[in-house]
Amino acid sequence: MSSSLPPLSSSSARQRIVIGLSGGVDSAVSAYLLKKAGHEVIGIFMKNWEDDDDSEYCSSRQDFLDAASVADVIGIEIEHVNFAADYKDRVFAAFLREYQAGRTPNPDVLCNAEIKFKAFLDHAMARGAEKIATGHYARVRQLGQHVQLLKGLDPLKDQSYFLHRLQQHQLAKTLFPVGELPKTEVRRIAEEIGLPNAKKKDSTGICFIGERPFREFLNRYLSHQPGPIKDERGRKLGEHVGLSFYTLGQRQGLGIGGVKEKGAPRGGGEHAPWFVARKDLDSNTLVVVQGHDHPLLQYRSLVADDISWCGPAPAFGGFGAKTRYRQADAPCAFTPEHPAAGRFRLDFPQPQWAVTPGQSAVLYDGEVCLGGGVIAEAIP
Repeated sequence: MSSSLPPLSSSSARQRIVIGLSGGVDSAVSAYLLKKAGHEVIGIFMKNWEDDDDSEYCSSRQDFLDAASVADVIGIEIEHVNFAADYKDRVFAAFLREYQAGRTPNPDVLCNAEIKFKAFLDHAMARGAEKIATGHYARVRQLGQHVQLLKGLDPLKDQSYFLHRLQQHQLAKTLFPVGELPKTEVRRIAEEIGLPNAKKKDSTGICFIGERPFREFLNRYLSHQPGPIKDERGRKLGEHVGLSFYTLGQRQGLGIGGVKEKGAPRGGGEHAPWFVARKDLDSNTLVVVQGHDHPLLQYRSLVADDISWCGPAPAFGGFGAKTRYRQADAPCAFTPEHPAAGRFRLDFPQPQWAVTPGQSAVLYDGEVCLGGGVIAEAIP
């Protein structure tokens, strides 16, 4: 298993490394690999959310117990640190502002930039850490004076998309021990060394909401005004519960059936599924279309702002880009647009599906994540 170990520092010296232990298997195996490589490892459990923390959906107490059990098996100390105030100020407030403006934000991206690699990094440095580590599937590589952020080697688990706002000073202090491994190997190591969470299911919820029903959660924080659901021809199909609760490309939870044209044959395309295509804030109308490949769901360009680069800003040219997490890199032409204002434009030779304002457009040069921005405008 020595080939699975992360590289030691260039001097091969023992380092003090503070790792975020979430209670999941990825951070647990990361801590084990670092300890086995000879480092002094300290675990920190980050508590980022306090509201309704005793509800059935919030697992932070169980996650901490799991993290503590892992620390005990590996033989490292663990500290419970509360970042909930930082989270509410830096992440949650921005999250609500975006939803109220009709966009769909990605809080995990902001959580990484503001909490896990800022507040947590600061705390770790105050504890005398030389590096921090997490269980993300990504890699870092020193290249001359710069540190590159690379995709994780497991293409099904790569999380560089969520880390694209990390900058040089953060990347230089960060290790991703499982970034070189496939998830199957991480699970195997966990079982081999008897970690109590070896078979624990991966968390799929947003970083602070967990698995709770999303609409029910947002309902507590956002004002909502019901309005019409219409198709692209203006026919009313039903009522929405508030535009903030829907995202472009959404298929589930619309509460509408098919629209049958007069005289249409049975079994025709009129029963194809409906997707959210537009949110018209001025008229409080949700526009839906039938069929995954409907033209109103296809976009050839986008403009992004609030940009952040991992290293030097890229110049004009061809790159790959993701406009949502689980998609292959799409070839695109990158154009810095009003660099002083922090904007860029991407043009795609092949239309991209349901490009959503508020989500991140992340740029890649092969396996290197260059950074990205927040989608401000999607252009058909």
